[in-house]
Amino acid sequence: MSKKGKILVLVSPSGGGKSTMTKRLLNDFDNIRFSVSATTRKPRTGEEDGVHYHFLSKEEFQERIDDGDFLEWEEFYNGTLYGTLRSNVEKELEKGYFILLDIEVLGALNVKKIFGDEALAIFIQPPSLDVLKERLLKRGTEDVQTLETRIDRAKKEMAYANRFDNVVINDDLEEAYSQIKELVTNFITQ
Repeated sequence: MSKKGKILVLVSPSGGGKSTMTKRLLNDFDNIRFSVSATTRKPRTGEEDGVHYHFLSKEEFQERIDDGDFLEWEEFYNGTLYGTLRSNVEKELEKGYFILLDIEVLGALNVKKIFGDEALAIFIQPPSLDVLKERLLKRGTEDVQTLETRIDRAKKEMAYANRFDNVVINDDLEEAYSQIKELVTNFITQ
């Protein structure tokens, strides 16, 4: 590949379908690479540094913030920090790959501001907050407090949807993926 790559950003509230869409895009396109985020949370069983996340201490993360090493970063649930390392993204872009970011709303808007037309930002929206709540409950991974925190956050995130290049409503998984795949195909063939 000789042409410089571009940025693809998928955003949705927790439970909105972002991870599923990410996996499918990576499976369907051999020229898309996933951007591995950095985090201050501890690795879960089976997670490898540099594969699932770049695991950093809070001090290391703060040093990287101070040095301007992140395209975007955010403090998330329970004070955990997550961010996208600029050097990792730029290295893959130079190789001509399309870099897929699975990040939060404000980070996505910042990336879009930095890359402009060289980034496609898609907001995946649940059909309603009630449906989102059902999906999160079915996961069985949320306690009542965490569930309410995620729903409150989803309300705030959905208020930003109109600032993205495209909004895809994930009411039917196959239809939503079909729309996303078409948007991505059109973007990467421009």
